[in-house]
Amino acid sequence: MKKTIVIVAVLVIISCYGITEVRSDASDHRYKEGDPVPLYANKVGPFHNPSETYRYFDLPFCSSGHVTEKKEALGEVLNGDRLVSAPYKLDFKKDKDTEVACKRKLSKDDVAHFRNAVQKDYYFQMYYDDLPIWGFIGKVEKEGKVDPSEYKYFLFKHIQFEVSYNKDRVIEIMAHMDPQSVVDLTEDKEVEAEFMYTVKWKETEIPFEKRMEKYSQSSSLPHHLEIHWFSIINSCVTVLLLTGFLATILMRVLKNDFMKYAQDEEAADDQEETGWKYIHGDVFRFPKYKSLFAAALGSGSQLFTLTVFIFMLALVGVFYPYNRGALFTALVVIYALTSGIAGYTASSFYCQLEGKNWVRNLLLTGCLFCGPLFLTFCFLNTVAIAYSATAALPFGTIVVIVLIWTLVTSPLLVLGGIAGKNSKAEFQAPCRTTKYPREIPPLPWYRSTLPQMAMAGFLPFSAIYIELYYIFASVWGHRIYTIYSILFIVFIILLIVTAFITVALTYFQLAAEDHEWWWSNW
Repeated sequence: MKKTIVIVAVLVIISCYGITEVRSDASDHRYKEGDPVPLYANKVGPFHNPSETYRYFDLPFCSSGHVTEKKEALGEVLNGDRLVSAPYKLDFKKDKDTEVACKRKLSKDDVAHFRNAVQKDYYFQMYYDDLPIWGFIGKVEKEGKVDPSEYKYFLFKHIQFEVSYNKDRVIEIMAHMDPQSVVDLTEDKEVEAEFMYTVKWKETEIPFEKRMEKYSQSSSLPHHLEIHWFSIINSCVTVLLLTGFLATILMRVLKNDFMKYAQDEEAADDQEETGWKYIHGDVFRFPKYKSLFAAALGSGSQLFTLTVFIFMLALVGVFYPYNRGALFTALVVIYALTSGIAGYTASSFYCQLEGKNWVRNLLLTGCLFCGPLFLTFCFLNTVAIAYSATAALPFGTIVVIVLIWTLVTSPLLVLGGIAGKNSKAEFQAPCRTTKYPREIPPLPWYRSTLPQMAMAGFLPFSAIYIELYYIFASVWGHRIYTIYSILFIVFIILLIVTAFITVALTYFQLAAEDHEWWWSNW
């Protein structure tokens, strides 16, 4: 028990360390005039495919000295960040005019490499005192040319930095590429490249606490907020319609039946039974593949708890813009710490269903989500390694994740399973279950599993598709999603709509005398 407490404490410390911004060397972000402010080059990649990223020096950029790698937290590595020292020196409040960073003679292969990157609209990302910077590495000149073979390709070699400060703190930084200072990459020949930079400092009144707000303004623009609130209103209307529909069913159809079955059971048996009342002796028959069903229930409970915790962290402001490494760290740590919930729920429910091999059920619970996730990760990581992308996890990070799963997730899963087995209650059905199941009558095609799944998924999807668009635009695009309060409201609406449509479709299934409702309801 003491070992478990120590492991949990270590994980909490790791999470606290990981749920931080990309830290500079100056941890308090205060500088004196002339102090070096850390500038890290992060990654490069095609603008139209943000998930494809590579290390900054995978392109043949030159360096002004020894390149040092920054030690990164778990979440930053999972996010694909690979920070290294940049060749530019931006000392605090020190203007520089056309300073030479480094020189390099580009070979034919280097020119071809850069030209391919310019052709694909490659951009770079850097961090200056934890503030993100972007810029394109070159441009394509297409004016007056129809044939792509006549295009001209140029590499930007002069970056103009504009930095704003408030007293002794950096507030804002912008990078502009000088369109006149370029290197011609059109022909396969050796060229001299002299990379330069200019630094201009200016004072601002923006406080340090608000310097990250500009990165979230794109999500909070009035026309975007109008779309979000329109989606919420549409979802609320859907909830009201479903509520009225279900209320009608429960009040007009089921009320008398409930009153009848609440009376003497023998009197109820003398009356003719139809529809769902006809199969009341089969409704609470245990489902097929009850071990898999209990494992799915346990994994679902854990993922639901994980989602709630993530929302709590988001609403208190942990996942601010361009701190995506914190999200990955939180996902790993919270999933590990909530594995006991999966073990408890699965084992308890499995034992209620009179399951005997609870150990096998526990193993199934532990592998039901992690197994497919691991296989998917192996495939994607292999592809990333083959292309030398930053999405490929280093061996050390993989070892850390495996240790977390072995030393934290698995023990907590077992402890939860033991607790669920020992505290399980007997399954109390409200009516007798017949010895032999009734035959299910033939059902029309629209009552089969796939059409029912489509109907059950349409309304919940219609309630959240607007938010899904913005989330996917953030994951696979350059949008920034920061309106977590609206996302939480939509999540609550999603739960309500899903519950209502599940109740309605389950009633229709039972009314058609189909008593195998467990899996359909789940």
